[in-house]
Amino acid sequence: MTAKTGKNIILGVTASIAIYKACELIRRLKECGFTVKVVMTKEAEELIRPVVFASLSGNKVYRADIFDQPDTWEIEHVSLANDADLILIAPATANIIAKLACGICDDLLTCTVCASKVPVLIAPAMNELMYNNKITQGNIAKLKTCAYKIIAPRKGVLACGKVGIGCLADTDNIVKEVKKYL
Repeated sequence: MTAKTGKNIILGVTASIAIYKACELIRRLKECGFTVKVVMTKEAEELIRPVVFASLSGNKVYRADIFDQPDTWEIEHVSLANDADLILIAPATANIIAKLACGICDDLLTCTVCASKVPVLIAPAMNELMYNNKITQGNIAKLKTCAYKIIAPRKGVLACGKVGIGCLADTDNIVKEVKKYL
């Protein structure tokens, strides 16, 4: 285990079948001394309960609704953005990539990213057909022009059972990319 870095990471979690890999990612980031705060999309909560991420991170999990009653009076997405040293979205669906590329801010995660001035790393995970779709590739290209870092997916067995590009990058690779920026 490395020494404490004092760096704060927001881990945005979206509704990809690769969501279970976010659990290992939290553990690995904490081993590096990072503080991890999870922001889940509403759809992600259909696949894994927030209590799992709270237990692993040791922090409150921030949920999708930007209009939830706050624990304290603060503008939550702005507060999260101000406290972050880096935002990592892993796994990132085609939906979240499209929203970010178009500037759509309709949930806590997209509003936090929009309010942030820190590096944003995106690790896509989706079916190969979705990943290679011209619109998705255009959205990824647009995000790159805005200095977002894309951690490319790898080739492997997809949820549909076929082999193709779209599997979430290896945890080691994601952690390595995070360390580059912090």
